[in-house]
Amino acid sequence: MNTPPLLLIPGLLNDARLWKQQLADLAHTTSSTVVDITGANSVSELANAALEQAPAGQFALAGLSMGGYVALEIMRKAPERVLALALLDTSARPDTPEATAGRHKLMQLAETNFQSVIDTLLPKFVHPAHMNNASLVAVIDAMAKTVGKEAFLRQQQAILSRVDSRPSLAQIKCPTLVLCGREDAITPVEIHEEIAAAISGSHLVVIEECGHLSPLDQPSKVTGALRKWLSTATL
Repeated sequence: MNTPPLLLIPGLLNDARLWKQQLADLAHTTSSTVVDITGANSVSELANAALEQAPAGQFALAGLSMGGYVALEIMRKAPERVLALALLDTSARPDTPEATAGRHKLMQLAETNFQSVIDTLLPKFVHPAHMNNASLVAVIDAMAKTVGKEAFLRQQQAILSRVDSRPSLAQIKCPTLVLCGREDAITPVEIHEEIAAAISGSHLVVIEECGHLSPLDQPSKVTGALRKWLSTATL
């Protein structure tokens, strides 16, 4: 039995560096592709782009945060392509009015001071105890600068216009991992409990001492959960 190729979708202001440790640790297990989700301003278009970047045939699919929104859209568009699904630090819900207002404020701020947007989001991305980890902070800052202001605005527009994914969760039939950091300040544990409860047979993993960007905050623990999940999906 062969492990399927892995399609990884990063989150807002993230790129392949989000998954650096997982890419290295899983290199002997499977081939991995990290999707670019900076080129469109709707989740539907981003899902189409991800499918174009995906390996031929079937694959395992993992998305974090905004990448989870795109992954759930892929499950609606092409469920037959996905052998296993991992949803990390994400939500099936649409934005609350408060979250929408916050996004609009950040979009306005980005027009005049993009670095302030990065500095505002950083404490929400990692566990408080890891804010003094200079290398971790530098990676997050560098990813955001690489994505840049224009792509950030497109990504926020896509997030703002996303659909409520909760009604379609029950249709997901493949092996599913739902994972989050215990201290995720953006998509807390109860959001993931809701997702796991709606997907039959899914497995919920909560990573201790971990914030929103779990693959960077607790890389070895996330890799372990992904490795176990991948073992349930075979071509």
